[in-house]
Amino acid sequence: MRDYLLTLCVTAAVTYLLTGPVRKFAIATGAMPEIRARDVHREPTPRLGGIAMFFGLCAGLLVADHLQNLNSVFELSNEPRALLSGAALIWLIGVLDDKFELDALIKLGAQMISAGVMVAQGLTILWLPIPGVGVVSLTPWQGTLLTVALVVLTINAVNFVDGLDGLAAGMVCIAAAAFFLYAYRLWYGYTIEAAAPATLFTVILMGMCLGFLPHNMHPARIFMGDSGSMLIGLILAASAISITGQVDPDALKIFEGSTREATHAALPVFIPLVLPLTIIAIPMADLILAIVRRTWKGQSPFAADRGHLHHRLLEIGHSHSRAVLIMYFWSALIAFGTLAYSVHSASMWIVLCVVALSAIGLVLLLLPRFAPRAPRWAESVVPPRYRRRKRVPVVEVAPEPVAVEEERIPVPAGINGSTAIGNRARFTDRRKAGTPS
Repeated sequence: MRDYLLTLCVTAAVTYLLTGPVRKFAIATGAMPEIRARDVHREPTPRLGGIAMFFGLCAGLLVADHLQNLNSVFELSNEPRALLSGAALIWLIGVLDDKFELDALIKLGAQMISAGVMVAQGLTILWLPIPGVGVVSLTPWQGTLLTVALVVLTINAVNFVDGLDGLAAGMVCIAAAAFFLYAYRLWYGYTIEAAAPATLFTVILMGMCLGFLPHNMHPARIFMGDSGSMLIGLILAASAISITGQVDPDALKIFEGSTREATHAALPVFIPLVLPLTIIAIPMADLILAIVRRTWKGQSPFAADRGHLHHRLLEIGHSHSRAVLIMYFWSALIAFGTLAYSVHSASMWIVLCVVALSAIGLVLLLLPRFAPRAPRWAESVVPPRYRRRKRVPVVEVAPEPVAVEEERIPVPAGINGSTAIGNRARFTDRRKAGTPS
């Protein structure tokens, strides 16, 4: 755990220290697009934050390679090199998109190629543990298609949710934390070496997000752009692929005894099928709703709009920061609730806690609709928006007399025939002005 903490701190420090110079570089190169109709920020903000995040990834992998307890990941597996290759390609495409606004189909093709690069180097799904069936081996074509589909879906889900300051980085950091705890338990709890790459990927992903968040919280000084959102989406997908399709379920020795006991013991193996979906449940739901909404209107699924979940939270009446915190809350509840259930599936207290926290989340979600007001004895300790408005006495003010404009005598046309247009005279009567006639 000490080596993981060191890798996390180095990755976060490199990302944090490089974000400032990257911001100046983005301003100098003009990577500050104009405010679009769907944007919620009011001032042009530089992008290219993914540059600092990518170098944080490289620093984390370099440090881990020189640590005694983590060096075996690079010696026994080719997955770190596969991840770095795919991440470099998707990061380069993201940088070009942040500067030149590439077409959506070009980015989709680049995502597929990046996934193919990782598959070619061994980072692919080899088998699937299916409840009631057991372990199902996949053919190379099936594994490749499933891997590419998972990578593309995860990248676009993270990209779609990147609409508010600090939202994507925070949600991915929460998901990576839950995934790290699960992978670490498989490695040291079940002594499965195949779970080591996923453990390393998730801790580096946490460091990248934590190092970038101080610069990206509201009001954001820099955006990660597609170079950052597609990068962290690919790393998250690679972690799920590594621990889902590379860990052999037979190594856990759980398919023994009665059917009920084997099914109950196999829950930690089946959780990888659910956990990658739960940690990106909110981004994935946003992605599916966006595709359905845009297709229903006859638009392209890649057309941008203001119908995302975070936009709806702002429309309800939540502030920018509160909308982000609500999204954090639901992401943590789903991810860590699933993780806790995988550890103690027989405990009913976990289910009750999840239900209670869900009820609290719904109350917080609908809070602007209720517009609560605190009692008078508590007004001094609550924010001003929850205080009762003081009644201002109404003072009747007598209406001011309306000045009646004196009738002006029009001046007849002069010798040149020039007069004012309309009933208004061009010159006033000199006798009324007090001048001698």
